[in-house]
Amino acid sequence: MPLTESCCHRRIRVCSVNGDRRTCARMANLGVFPGSELELLCKGGGQQCMVKVNGGTISLDALAASSILVTPV
Repeated sequence: MPLTESCCHRRIRVCSVNGDRRTCARMANLGVFPGSELELLCKGGGQQCMVKVNGGTISLDALAASSILVTPV
């Protein structure tokens, strides 16, 4: 399921990142790549998502968040 459809305050594992090469490289630089674990802190009503990854917190816009496919851990 896309990250935008996940429930808040849950540990999730990234299955894949869809998008062009630039988008995938940006996500990998942020620590979001297949196999990595995230904690979804909040969903911004379709506007943005905040996730915790590798001890840091990042904010993703709706387009970036919808390109990340995840599964519950």
